[in-house]
Amino acid sequence: MIKLQTKLRKVAVIGTGFVGTSYAYALMNQSLVNELVLIDLNEAKADGEARDLNHGMPFVEPVRIKAGGYQECEDADLVVITAGANQKPGETRLDLAAKNASIFKGVVEQVMSHRFNGIFLIATNPVDILTHVTRKISGLPKHRVIGSGTSLDTARFQYLLSEHLAIDPRDIHAYIIGEHGDSSLPVWSQARIGGVPLQTYLNMEDIDNNQDMIAIYEGARDAAYDIIQRKGATYYGIALGLVRLTKALFQNENAIIPVSAHLEGEYGLHDICIGVPAVLNEQGVREVLTLELSPSEQQKLQHSAEIIREMTRTAMTAVR
Repeated sequence: MIKLQTKLRKVAVIGTGFVGTSYAYALMNQSLVNELVLIDLNEAKADGEARDLNHGMPFVEPVRIKAGGYQECEDADLVVITAGANQKPGETRLDLAAKNASIFKGVVEQVMSHRFNGIFLIATNPVDILTHVTRKISGLPKHRVIGSGTSLDTARFQYLLSEHLAIDPRDIHAYIIGEHGDSSLPVWSQARIGGVPLQTYLNMEDIDNNQDMIAIYEGARDAAYDIIQRKGATYYGIALGLVRLTKALFQNENAIIPVSAHLEGEYGLHDICIGVPAVLNEQGVREVLTLELSPSEQQKLQHSAEIIREMTRTAMTAVR
């Protein structure tokens, strides 16, 4: 029986570096899209990547993959931006702010000049700041500009907890929120193993000061630095995370995933993009979930927001 496709889905990936191509490869294995377009300043690189991916087509369900220009964004449902300067060893994500904001100004203006009317998904670092820059330059409503945020931080956190506890990571419900970077924070107060509070499961009175838990959080927070030092870049984890976000959007899942979302009052924060759990469906961010944070966690989130806000001001100055 012929499988009928009820809705065409098109994704344009801007940037064919490690992250962009890993995402494209992972995406073609998931049967989520009908058309995938690779866009890069280096047109030959984009074309080579498209050709290489197409040679694997006999092994997967059909998807049209090609290199193209910004005009391909006109009818795209999703534009995923992975382009930008890479994080170098010893360099923080926030060091990249002004440099990548200038790159994004040109990229986003090019996309919008072709009447793009879909959803932006931002992966380039510092992702919270560049998500804000994208929203301001594009003029799109806040629910249609999403950053990968702390989705990868949270996945790393869940994995390390699963290793420590010998529990399937899919049954560990624990978030890292705030900046995708050094000022992030674990929400210990709301962490659950299945439906059991983590603190109860561990039989701890003071989880915030437990050395094992501190080490697990720090391992998740510093994972990128460790990987970059060893292999030069991180790309598999974030690529799979982007595919998960794509699936939530295209399959209208109403899934709860921590992303960089634009806040207007949630958590007491205004006009800022920061990593928080949000409900995602085909419209983008349906709503932001407001977790009940402990006083200490709320204070740490405010501190993280202050760092993002200061760097966002620097980035926006660079694009004016």
